[in-house]
Order: sequence, then C-alpha cells, then structure tokens
Amino acid sequence: MADPQTGAVSVPIYQVSTYKQEAIGQHKGYEYSRTGNPTRAALEEMVAVLEGGARGLAFASGMAAISTVFSMFNKGDHLVVGDDVYGGTYRVLSKVFSRLGLEATFVDTSDLSQVNDFIRENTKAIYMETPSNPLLKVSDIAAIGELCRARDLLLIVDNTFLTPYWQNPIELGADIVIHSATKYLGGHSDVVAGIVVTKDEELGEQLHFLQNSIGGVIGPFDAWLLLRGLKTLGLRMKQHEESARQIAQFLDQHPRVKKVYYPGLPTHPGHELAARQARGFGGMISFDVGSGEQAEKVMERVRYFTLAESLGAVESLISVPARMTHASIPPEKRAELGITDGLIRISVGIEDLGDLLDDLDRALA
Repeated sequence: MADPQTGAVSVPIYQVSTYKQEAIGQHKGYEYSRTGNPTRAALEEMVAVLEGGARGLAFASGMAAISTVFSMFNKGDHLVVGDDVYGGTYRVLSKVFSRLGLEATFVDTSDLSQVNDFIRENTKAIYMETPSNPLLKVSDIAAIGELCRARDLLLIVDNTFLTPYWQNPIELGADIVIHSATKYLGGHSDVVAGIVVTKDEELGEQLHFLQNSIGGVIGPFDAWLLLRGLKTLGLRMKQHEESARQIAQFLDQHPRVKKVYYPGLPTHPGHELAARQARGFGGMISFDVGSGEQAEKVMERVRYFTLAESLGAVESLISVPARMTHASIPPEKRAELGITDGLIRISVGIEDLGDLLDDLDRALA
C-alpha cells in the first residue's frame, strides 16, 4: 500500500493531532486525530480488505476494541459468550459491563445446542473465539451465523489466533471481527493495538461513532508499526503453523504430557470443522503436564521459549494460563472449563524448529 499523496511505498507516520481547515467546517478529510488520521486510515483500509469487510477500525489495544464493541449494547441487553475466552474479555464483561446492566451468559460455543439453549428474548449477540483461548475449542462459524440470522442477532468473532491469513469469519457469516493486533498482526512484540472489521458500512458507522466518542484510538506510530507487520503476515503465519504442527505431534507422543490441545491434530474433536472453515490451524498449542508443580519446572528449564504474557510474535512464548492470562477467571470456573494449574500454552515462533523441539524435550525430561 503506497501513500496516495507522494507515492512513498511505506505510508508516512502522520504524527499530528489537528489539521488546518480552509474555512469553518471545510477540511481535507481530517480535522482531529481522534476522529481520523491518515496513517490510521491506511491501516484501517488494509485490515478491512484482508478480512473481506466494509469498514476497519483501529484501537489502542485489543481490550479497547472489545470494550468499544460491547458499548454498542444497552442496559438490559444480553450476550451469549464463549466460555473459553481471553481472561480480559471475561473480566470486562463480569466486572465492568455487568455494573452497567449488560448481561452475559458464558457457554461452550463449540456445542451448537448450548448456544441455542441460552438465547433469551433480550439476547442481542453471540460473541466467540475460534479457536478459543487457551483450550483451542473450534466453533462452527457458519452454523452459528445461520442461527444469528434466524434470531436477528449479531455474530461477533475474535479471529486473533488464526488471523485473516487462515480464516475469514465475515465470509462465513460473522457481522463483526475483532483482533488483538498486538499478537500476529503486529507480530514483533513491539506494539499494543486492537482491530475491528465490520461486514457492512452501517455497523462500521455505529462503531466509528463509539470509537470517536470513547476515544481509545491507536496512535500514528503504532498504526505504522502494524502496517509494517502486516507486510510479512503470510510468511510468518506459514512458519508458525509448520513448526506448531510438528511440535504438537511431538508433545502428543511425549510420556510426560497428559493432553495436547491443537486443532491440527486428527484426534482434536474440532479437527474436521477447523479444516473446513479455515485454511490452516495456526501456531498456538496448549498442553497439560498434570500439575502446577510440573508446569513450574518446565518454566524454569526452557531456554528458547520466553516466559511471558501475550502470543503471536516471532519469538516463541510460553505461559501458564491459570496464573497469567486467565488468572482473572475464578478458580472454580477455571476448574470447570479445564484450565488446570498444569496447563501450559505456547505460542510457536519462527525460530529453528530443531532448537524449539530440543528445548521442550529438555524442559520436560
């Protein structure tokens, strides 16, 4: 994507807050950078194209994007939400939006009958991740999309794990797609950002009004970093998945690993569905080593996997969801879901595969 004004092959960073107007109310498309900025606009156009949507919107974080989408709803509205979602999503619904009168029921969206059973008269939307975080459950986007159309509901899909390179929820029936762009879209652990793409202009206009009103917008330099990251998205996603498949197979055969969660394994309950609705299985793997004590030992021994929050970067990252990304979910709820103290989540990077396999083998020994 080149700059339309100068032809520069890298869109410039328009580090500006306000814009000169020719007369009162007469400007050249930009008046204040909370409302719109040329660098941000280039990013928003690119993500809309990648996701096959009508409108893209860029935010200062994934949670700013998610919270702005939730701000579309009114007091007394109800949402059906996937029970295996990012801990921050659970937290903002249960601790913030619940105080404002927005109701949410958390269900297993990989089970279509559960989704249908928990829809109420005041339900306005279904929100889900597929694959989910951290148990990698796969939900049927097309089937749930049909259900939403029949019941006049919005379908909101968090596509962070697969990105538009592997999966396009709007083509399958979603109305809104969300990304924590901090992860794969940026891909280099150097930016915090969020993305929303809508299937039509009307939804896009609603969300732009909220984006401008609430103000959680991405800055121009961070927008530029995302534009740079997106240029290598396809190359990175191929390498993430190629290595993840082989690591998942290795873990699945390892005697110290109790269970592996990766949709690319034929034994995964969502494998066939994932193969139908996506073009790949991604670079995220979770596996259970049986106890929190064993998980700690693995964390102490790894050398190439970095113990850190987040995912989707060129570096391989490792975490214990129960004590890190999903610590905000109550212990009893985590136990019910299967997010055990021994569950480890890895984000496979683009380093040498042999080094990563040796690292895990040594840590598990």
